[in-house]
Amino acid sequence: MKVTVIDYGLSNLLSVQHAFAHFGAEVQVTSSPADVLAADALVLPGVGAFQDGMQGLEQLGLIEPIKQKTAQGTLLLGICLGMQMLFDESEEFGLHKGLGLIPGRVVRIPDVDADGSPQRVPHISWNPLYPAGGRTDFSGTALQNVQPGQECYFIHSYVAKPAAEEYRLADTVYGGRKVCAAAQKGCVIGTQFHPEKSGPVGLGIIKAYLDLCAQAE
Repeated sequence: MKVTVIDYGLSNLLSVQHAFAHFGAEVQVTSSPADVLAADALVLPGVGAFQDGMQGLEQLGLIEPIKQKTAQGTLLLGICLGMQMLFDESEEFGLHKGLGLIPGRVVRIPDVDADGSPQRVPHISWNPLYPAGGRTDFSGTALQNVQPGQECYFIHSYVAKPAAEEYRLADTVYGGRKVCAAAQKGCVIGTQFHPEKSGPVGLGIIKAYLDLCAQAE
């Protein structure tokens, strides 16, 4: 299996590479639109600001190739900022347009929790994952190796809010509020957390994604 990791200048690419290579996947890191169009499976990682990420994709001519490939059914995994850019728009430092692959928007984590007490932002923590969107478990998804309640590593100041419950793949809870931890629409999957930094649970997610890619061939 060959996995194409999209490099637009805002990611710790080495840890993502190692996570996929751990399972014997051939990993190609690229900024080339032609490589994206030729990809068997795509990964869009990222850390940093939403606007900077979208500008990086635009300047490299990657937006339309990503949209074209997902329209053809190529699996795409967005990680952290990569997940946020899958959505329609973000309110981070103004209102900015995203890829529009999953309906919804990205909003700031409140400075206070549900009880009105101060809340640390950015949120940096290990948080449990629970099935969302009417699911009772994660079977048949990129989280199929996760047992509800297992934890993954989160670090962010903004969170994605899908426009419909059906797009929510997993939720977590912090500050007394339910937060979308992963989303999916068709072949497009996003994780607000970092599977490549989440130990055995995260590796299980990488393995499940590779299995889905193999099934789609």
